[in-house]
Amino acid sequence: MSAPDLPPTVFVVFGATGDLARRMVLPAFFELARLDLLPRDWRLIGNGRGDVSHVDFADLVHDALEEFGPLGDGDDDAADSWPAFAERLRFAGGGFDSDDPGSLLDVLAEAREDLGDGVQYVHYLAVPPSAFDGLTRGLDAHGLTENARVVYEKPYGTSPDSFRELDELVLSVLDEEQVFRIDHFLGKEGTQDLHVLRFANGMFEHLWSREHVAQVQIDVPEELDVAQRATFYDATGAALDMLVTHLFQLAAEVAMEPPVSLAAADLLAAREGVLDAFRPLDPDDVVLGQFEGYTDIEGVDDDSATDTFVAARLWVDTDRWRDVPFLLRTGKRMAASEQRVSLCLRTPDGPLDDIPGQGNVLTLSLSGSGAVELRLVAKRPGPGLELSTGTAVLQLSDVSGGTPLPPYVSLLHDVVTGDRSLFTSSQGLARAWAAFAPLQQKPPEVQPYAPGSWGPEAALELPGPCGWVLGPAPEQD
Repeated sequence: MSAPDLPPTVFVVFGATGDLARRMVLPAFFELARLDLLPRDWRLIGNGRGDVSHVDFADLVHDALEEFGPLGDGDDDAADSWPAFAERLRFAGGGFDSDDPGSLLDVLAEAREDLGDGVQYVHYLAVPPSAFDGLTRGLDAHGLTENARVVYEKPYGTSPDSFRELDELVLSVLDEEQVFRIDHFLGKEGTQDLHVLRFANGMFEHLWSREHVAQVQIDVPEELDVAQRATFYDATGAALDMLVTHLFQLAAEVAMEPPVSLAAADLLAAREGVLDAFRPLDPDDVVLGQFEGYTDIEGVDDDSATDTFVAARLWVDTDRWRDVPFLLRTGKRMAASEQRVSLCLRTPDGPLDDIPGQGNVLTLSLSGSGAVELRLVAKRPGPGLELSTGTAVLQLSDVSGGTPLPPYVSLLHDVVTGDRSLFTSSQGLARAWAAFAPLQQKPPEVQPYAPGSWGPEAALELPGPCGWVLGPAPEQD
């Protein structure tokens, strides 16, 4: 790998001392530097309210890379790469808004003097959504939108109305091509392999429709709780944090029509074209849950009704997918941690009886480097004609010659190169919010569930007789 011929770039990370920056964003920049995927000339400026020296900021980044990156793994190559990386780190304190830019303008001026003419900016807003408005106005007020790209974390809005207000502000100071609304699930190797699996393999492309698929399950259970982000999570919940963002986007990846090409504009258009066919969620098709003991967590209100679990049945009204349920599920403190997209194939007509309801399943695991799993019905070895199932697994990390990139590394690289194919557009998000709106207007009652379980009992009924691919086997009549 090597970086293309890119202009000198100044990266500004707002919220650089926060949890998201430490866990995800700063380690991703370090990986890009190690892989020589950054421009030849660059600086990374952290911004925050505190008065932190350049040296102290470099120490904070080093600590983050020890805890969440390769410096804590005894990686000699990473240790050798650190000094050159640290030399390019700067910090601008005093906060930043329309009235007071803190020290950012001065630090940027020094960076421009070092890097010369033609500098482009990449502003990364690793901050809570409540700060998007003020930072966006500040970028405009201080002339930092020209020749710039701006990365917004999710959730991009908290309702259709707040989305519309934020997006109108953003697009009043930036062109759409400058805006990168990040969804790290789209940056996963497994998600990206959906395109290749489907379009480069005829056996899969031909079954990718309602004629062959009984239901699609997109399942992201988590064993973790919310202790590290309790305040944010209690104000957000599972449906807002995951459903309208990650899971809707994954559903669109599966349901899209074949694009004209895999070029960025064509891929984006195909994925977001299908969002308009999402039938607005029926609250009767949604189960919300909260794990027992959630309100005992510090930072959570004692009477909180926040959902830590959501399962939903989504319908995609296109000729290809009409009447095929898309089952979406995610939650905290569940029985396992997985990230899977499963196409449950229809049971074929024929002479065989007692074919298992989930005998034929094509699954993409999105965890790590990803994997493709194919579950098939086979004869159980022995004298009788008894049916069983077996699973063939291809780990994508076993595909020779590749260097898989973690999601944030992949998406940041796309920001650097200007590739928007794995980012969400204004129009696409508006369609997603329209499908999500009925759930916010009339949410079902939040039901309790035991930690370490598969969620509320009502959620086990959503897939019908086949049951969830992950979880307890459905009861047989």
